Amino acid sequence: MNKEQLSLALRILFVIFIIFLVFISSYYVTSVTYPFLFGFILAFIMNPLVNFLEFRWKLNRAIAVLFSLLLILIIFSGLITLFIAEIISGSNHLANVLPHHINTLVLYMEGFFFTTLLPIYEQVIRSINALDTEQQSTIMNYIQTFSSEIATTAGTAVQKIFNGLSEFLISLPNLATVFIFTIMATFFISKDWYKITRFIRRTLPHKVTESSIKVLNDLKQALFGYMVGQLTLISITFVFVLSGLLFLKVDYPFTIAVVIAIVDLIPYLGTGLIFIPWIIYTFFAGQLSLTIGLCVLYGVILIQRQLLEPKVLSSSIGVDPLAMLIALFVGFQLFGFLGLMIGPASLVFLNTLYKAKVFHDIRDFIFQKKV
Repeated sequence: MNKEQLSLALRILFVIFIIFLVFISSYYVTSVTYPFLFGFILAFIMNPLVNFLEFRWKLNRAIAVLFSLLLILIIFSGLITLFIAEIISGSNHLANVLPHHINTLVLYMEGFFFTTLLPIYEQVIRSINALDTEQQSTIMNYIQTFSSEIATTAGTAVQKIFNGLSEFLISLPNLATVFIFTIMATFFISKDWYKITRFIRRTLPHKVTESSIKVLNDLKQALFGYMVGQLTLISITFVFVLSGLLFLKVDYPFTIAVVIAIVDLIPYLGTGLIFIPWIIYTFFAGQLSLTIGLCVLYGVILIQRQLLEPKVLSSSIGVDPLAMLIALFVGFQLFGFLGLMIGPASLVFLNTLYKAKVFHDIRDFIFQKKV
């Protein structure tokens, strides 16, 4: 290996070491300072509004920041209040009609058991009794093993649900603390935004500062585009669901459509969390026409979501639809349901770095190209 090859290898190792160091240090630093990171992100996002209030309305910057925070909290609280009101309204309706539906379901299940399941059970018992002792013992062992596995799985699932609920309740005080520190951090960071940015500009090299600003601006645009894309998708879902429920003459269609549209934000599961139990219930309740209508509506929602999601998100955040589809699939394969968020987020971040020419700078450093 000559001197030039050795120098190239050392530069490659240096870049790999820096990238590894940045990832490790970022992980450990953000694990203890994430409220301030959230505060910085929120301050960065709402900075145009603060500037507008400061320069157009001639408000003191601290007052402009306070007004912006209050406006965001009011909007957020209003949306939550509207959602809770709709849930309460729908719950009151369910409280009135659910007993009747439960009685209908119980009667249907009784008829199903006596007319269908019981004859099948008696036929199976007669078939087992006709077998020899060894075959009966083998079948009973299989049944016991299967029953034990079902009981174990069900017990584990219930235990996980209650453990998760307990952990959530225990974490509520910590969430409140994080929320308070995030709001305080947002206020002080936004108030001294230009002091902080001037300090960063003086401290970091000009090239790093320039690339960082480009990355942050592109990330802000991507984040805004992602929010617009998701809002577009759930709005389309809301329109489809509301139209379908009105056609099926379901009670409280607006409330149900709002809940389904919000649930549609959950990766992968989405509207299935509402539609699948609802379809199963209407089937066993003997409401076959409603069951068929809900199945058709659910199929339409699934198809439009699968067709539109890559296109809408790619248009909103500025990446190729095929790349977005690959990111969704790879993220799901690597991280499960969470990967459906990690995949697109990673793609957006890499695309932002590419637009900011960070990869070009790394390449130029490795191969010592003059810019």
